[in-house]
Amino acid sequence: MKRDKKEEEEGGANPFYNLEKSSVLQEARVFNDTPINPRRCCHILTKILYLINQGEHVGTTEATETFFAMTKLFQSKDVTLRRMVYLFIKEMSEMSEDVIIVTSSLTKDMTGKEDQFRAPAIRALCRITDGTMLQSIERYMKQAIVDKIPAVCSAALTSSLHLSKQNPEVVKRWVNEAQEAVNSDNIMVQYHALGLLYHIRKSDKLAVTKLVSKFTRHTLKSPYAYCLLIRIACKLLEEEDAGADSPMFDFIESCLRHKSEMVIYEAAHAIVSMKHTTAKELAPAVSVLQLFCSSPKPTLRFAAVRTLNKVAMKHPAAVTACNLDLENLITDVNRSIATLAITTLLKTGNESSVDRLMKQISSFMSEI
Repeated sequence: MKRDKKEEEEGGANPFYNLEKSSVLQEARVFNDTPINPRRCCHILTKILYLINQGEHVGTTEATETFFAMTKLFQSKDVTLRRMVYLFIKEMSEMSEDVIIVTSSLTKDMTGKEDQFRAPAIRALCRITDGTMLQSIERYMKQAIVDKIPAVCSAALTSSLHLSKQNPEVVKRWVNEAQEAVNSDNIMVQYHALGLLYHIRKSDKLAVTKLVSKFTRHTLKSPYAYCLLIRIACKLLEEEDAGADSPMFDFIESCLRHKSEMVIYEAAHAIVSMKHTTAKELAPAVSVLQLFCSSPKPTLRFAAVRTLNKVAMKHPAAVTACNLDLENLITDVNRSIATLAITTLLKTGNESSVDRLMKQISSFMSEI
């Protein structure tokens, strides 16, 4: 305990410092032991993953031998060890040969009764799956997308998104399941499902427009999904070079009155970032950012002042209304907020206010 305390005071020693790749791979022989020692195996897997993430090169032969030894660990039911195995499969899938030998084990876990194994098993399986194998797991993927457990749905949806980059035609067939998942009560499932639907349809402008129109009418529960919808709507407005008279713009403006601060900020940021917005169109977004300047949350204050700083570059007159709120932020405990507040005021102020600001700046110049 004394030694641990000393290490803590010194900043904490790295237990994996000076690891030798060859000796760690030799230790992997422990995976063949009977009975399996879950704790020791977890430690060795962690060492190997640490070396890989430090940029250590592991040859194909070494990786394949270690991978085959690891497959024996599927005999253990230890939850921690099994989750380490999934991570190991994902990391080693690019380096090893014949990784598909674990397909049946992963499929069994993906469709099994152990809920803790299902989501990570889906992610690992989709990492090693190629176009020829995808057909064989398609049925399981469709079932997982509409599963009653949110973690399983999210894992299936995000894995489908990765799979669609190489096999778009197969993943397109899962649209009905993805549409069903958008109606989920879980905010992350709804967000991931919307992301997959957009990715499937993004090359078809009309389909994307229909997608946005549909979900602007149907109230989504997920603030993340709303943020994504705002970004898609902005992209459409940009592509069509449409103005404030577009229903897309009306939707973005309506999000300024959303109950979630995240959505409100996303909408305000979207409006001020548009190319051809006038001072009149900017006004509601600037008002929202002005309210955020007096928020008790430092993240909201920072987001607001940073965005107002950006607006002041093109439309300094639109930000002048916020000058009093920005002056209050000069004494903010967060120096990043204070600095941004001052630089914004310098862009919007007149000669007398700039002179006053220079005197206030001198008090904390030494700190920044």
